[in-house]
Amino acid sequence: MPGRYCGPPTSANGGWVAGSLAHELGGTPRATLGRAVVVTLHQPPPLDATMRLRSAAAGIEATFGGALVASATFVEDPAEPIEPVEGVSWGEAQAAATAYAGHRSHPFPTCFVCGVNRDDGLAIFPGAAPSSSSESRLAAPWVPDPTLRNDWHEYDESTPRTSLAAAWAALDCVGGWAGGMAERVSVLGRMTAVVDELPVIGEQHVVTGERRAVEGRKTFTAATLHDADGRIVGRAEHIWIAVER
Repeated sequence: MPGRYCGPPTSANGGWVAGSLAHELGGTPRATLGRAVVVTLHQPPPLDATMRLRSAAAGIEATFGGALVASATFVEDPAEPIEPVEGVSWGEAQAAATAYAGHRSHPFPTCFVCGVNRDDGLAIFPGAAPSSSSESRLAAPWVPDPTLRNDWHEYDESTPRTSLAAAWAALDCVGGWAGGMAERVSVLGRMTAVVDELPVIGEQHVVTGERRAVEGRKTFTAATLHDADGRIVGRAEHIWIAVER
């Protein structure tokens, strides 16, 4: 995984890795759109290293040095579909971003998605959503830039859109912060997502996330990505594992 897409300093961003596997699982982004995919991260994905893909009974696996790093499979007819997180307006998302806890203290300041020490990342900075009925609901504005299309997956689209990996990444870190990242440092353990449409380059999007449960070291969260018209582009659920700071 190229070093640009880091989460913690020495490993790849979990959402980007998960989205990359989701792409490979379907073979093309169109084959994956609208379908739920679950990705489990078994260990930190390496940076600037080539992982190998292999078929598995239920999907595909990524390995490094013979060790299992991540696995992906389609979720056929899920018993409990992913419940979207309520959206907010673009203006509300902008206001929420000013209260981003990561500006005060960030365990992974160079994270590709939410890092404050990056000038080439997604710059998704979620803060408490105004007038929210849930104290844990966060929101952030996001405008995908053209570099998100120019990765190793080239898509033939009349409207320029991001890669599937970028869409998953955008749905990633907002969950960690909604789960209390500022006080409870965690890394992504599992992510289940449905991306209905690839985000349009240059268009205003809003990302929302919320905490849904805590069980021991595990925190359960959800995230939703809305486009400029308020339509749902993608939604996800996460399991985060608390780690030592």
